[in-house]
Amino acid sequence: MEPETLGIVGMLLITVGLLYVIMRMRTKNIEVSSSQNQPIVAGEDELAGTAMDPSQFDEPDDATLDMLGGMLEEAAEAQGLVYEE
Repeated sequence: MEPETLGIVGMLLITVGLLYVIMRMRTKNIEVSSSQNQPIVAGEDELAGTAMDPSQFDEPDDATLDMLGGMLEEAAEAQGLVYEE
């Protein structure tokens, strides 16, 4: 065989080997990704965090009440209704 033919065959073997390695890595990455990104089933997830002072929500302040009233007015206007307090 000529050196040129041996070079072409060698390069083809290296290319096939690299494609094989890339496909194995791809398959492994897809398996890992799909196992880590499963949907959370209701009731199986844990929610962390609580309000530091839950009593702060018992009585809203005037600013909050004004903001909520404005939101109600905007929602009523968007639906073509007249909001009256």
